[in-house]
Amino acid sequence: MDTASEAAPLLVRAARLEPTERTPVWFMRQAGRSLPEYREIRKTHSLFEVCREPELCAEVTLQPVRRHDVDAAVMFADIMLPLLGMGVNVELVENVGPVIEQPIRSLADVEKLTVPEPEDSVPFILEAVSIVRRELRPDQAVIGFCGGPFTVAGYLIEGKPSREFLNVKRMMYAEPLAWHALMEKLTDAFSRYVRGKVRAGADVIQLFDSWVGALSPQDYEEFVQPYSARILAAVDCPTIHFGTGTATLLESMRDAGGDVIGLDWRIPLDWGWQQVGDDRGVQGNLDGAVLFGPWERIEAATLDVLGRLRAFVHEQTSRVPA
Repeated sequence: MDTASEAAPLLVRAARLEPTERTPVWFMRQAGRSLPEYREIRKTHSLFEVCREPELCAEVTLQPVRRHDVDAAVMFADIMLPLLGMGVNVELVENVGPVIEQPIRSLADVEKLTVPEPEDSVPFILEAVSIVRRELRPDQAVIGFCGGPFTVAGYLIEGKPSREFLNVKRMMYAEPLAWHALMEKLTDAFSRYVRGKVRAGADVIQLFDSWVGALSPQDYEEFVQPYSARILAAVDCPTIHFGTGTATLLESMRDAGGDVIGLDWRIPLDWGWQQVGDDRGVQGNLDGAVLFGPWERIEAATLDVLGRLRAFVHEQTSRVPA
């Protein structure tokens, strides 16, 4: 192993499938209501206001890292943030989620969207990334992220969170020209966005396609996979490809890209890794709701995840001829 590799953060080495001294730990939603110091900040600042103040954004990002000494800091932001620079009016409504003032419903609506450079549209986020990178130890990673194209398109077209995605599917099936034009613009904007984060100091990029599990494998491959692949290929650093409800999509997501494929809590880690293939890493997959339980249950669930990991690795290495 060369010196540069040895100096890389633990999560980066794990994402490259290099031997590591232990399993890296981080939490996808590290900032939040569990931290009293975060709740104090949110009493006087909205989420977007926090993001627009680099020092404050960095502070919120670092708060849980200081408390829990995890192996990576996931930047505090929202997947809808890049849309503000594209000309979209987004409001984050408490207990609802992102609400779009004027949903995208036609090719004409898509053509109004702009594709900005992140240094122009979100310089505050890039500055926050740089601050966090300076504050962390060398063995800790900075994770930058963006929304997956399907998930963000879902909010843009539906106008608010949805379970059925009927307007989305109507556009996919009935107006494919508008759908693909929208995906082209989102892909271009998000590729620039994540490249900007890497330039600012992000060590890993994660693509959050939270709601892509609403699609069949065939629809995913036709309407989403090429665009996710372009975003994941846009950066020269380890990437994580994550969605929820994706048990039927794991192989297609792997083919789209990502050094690591995220597994949600509904997928047994060893089974999921088998579907993904041992040439990729996997991320997962403790159910966050387990933390409401007593320590004994939390410990057992955590050890089960780690045990499945060890068993899968042992099975793969035992197949290698001596």
